Amino acid sequence: MAEISTQQTNSAPAATPYTPRYIDIGINLADPIFRGRYHGKPRHPDDLKAVVGRAVEVGCTKLIVTGSSFKSSRDALELAKEFPGTVFSTAGIHPCSSSIFSPSHHKHHDESQSEGEEDEHTPACDPDPTKPIPDGDGVDHERSAKIIADLSDLIAQARNDASSSSAPQLVAFGEFGLDYDRLHYCSKEVQLHSFAAQLALAASLAPQLPLFLHSRAAHADFVRLLKDAFGPRLERLEKGGVVHSFTGTVAEMRELMDLGLYIGINGCSFKTAENCDVVREVELSRLMMETDGPWCEVRPSHEGWKYLVEWEAKAKATADAEAIAAAETKLAAAADSAPPSEGQEDAGQPERKQRPKRKPQQQQQGKKNQKKETEVPERYKVVKKEKWEEGAMVKGRNEPCTIERIAKIVAGIKGVPLEEVCEAAWANTVKVFGLDS
Repeated sequence: MAEISTQQTNSAPAATPYTPRYIDIGINLADPIFRGRYHGKPRHPDDLKAVVGRAVEVGCTKLIVTGSSFKSSRDALELAKEFPGTVFSTAGIHPCSSSIFSPSHHKHHDESQSEGEEDEHTPACDPDPTKPIPDGDGVDHERSAKIIADLSDLIAQARNDASSSSAPQLVAFGEFGLDYDRLHYCSKEVQLHSFAAQLALAASLAPQLPLFLHSRAAHADFVRLLKDAFGPRLERLEKGGVVHSFTGTVAEMRELMDLGLYIGINGCSFKTAENCDVVREVELSRLMMETDGPWCEVRPSHEGWKYLVEWEAKAKATADAEAIAAAETKLAAAADSAPPSEGQEDAGQPERKQRPKRKPQQQQQGKKNQKKETEVPERYKVVKKEKWEEGAMVKGRNEPCTIERIAKIVAGIKGVPLEEVCEAAWANTVKVFGLDS
């Protein structure tokens, strides 16, 4: 069992400020990148425990690790055993992993998620519309039956293992759904079969599991197949579900909420002004938050970044005002307690030492060497993977500790206190996935 180090937060003596708490509903910790492997090659030591530790330090005390293929689902379950009560898992076949249903897929479904893939569990977030796999290859129905039977066995085994554990391990069916932005991984016809077959399995489970769903540029087919499996109002969906990493339209989001589904928000949900308009309309009672690491980090080029800048500016102004007030209080206390000195004109005022004036050339050199202060400071040091060091985050590898940025941006977009966002997302997630609060 892994031990997670945490840092204690000192509370103010007068009033205890709100301490945010988070649940990352979608983090791909089973990806080898969190073990220091990139594209099948080791680049630095395994630092997974440090990644989990940093998440806990910022208040993200529960992580749901995404299973997107047989291998990543099994790896996610092992992580749940390694970090009981902190890490939980899902199990399913991602639309981009669904080529295993195709006759042209030559590897066993236990070995890989898509043809030609080596050691990576999760496909990158960015779409590639230039090389779609065309329909017409069909589905290998004999193989499909075996895949669904094996997935059913995996879920049953996970549930059996959890019965002897104090904490649940498998908390959702998924990640599965449709992704028409990434047809270069799997054709539309095979994705449709994969989604329908897994929905049938999900509906047959007793008891059912909550659904961890994926929908990109496929809303009409996505909703149609959900209704086919669970009824026109999804009335046969016993435990609910979340459409994670949502980037659709306001109308699509509202239809999903009307069906009783939850909306998962991460960095990809802030890329454009239109994306931010959608986030503004998400009801807090239907909100969940995630990082989808190692992908989907919030970037300065994203529309949502400006809300982080505003947040940090307000926080800095508040801190500066508090520091000035504290300094003035200290000076006033010193003036009241110190006896007046003979010949001292301004009692209580500390003597100011004159600093030697800098020459113009020295002033220019100082400005040149001064590092520009970032508008959004990093909580932890960030280094390139080639310069990895213990305790630092890796540049370009999104971690669950960055979920605090998601919450701040959502609060900024919606114009509500951070506490409202955090507590709503926490309550929603605990309710749907059956996590202890």
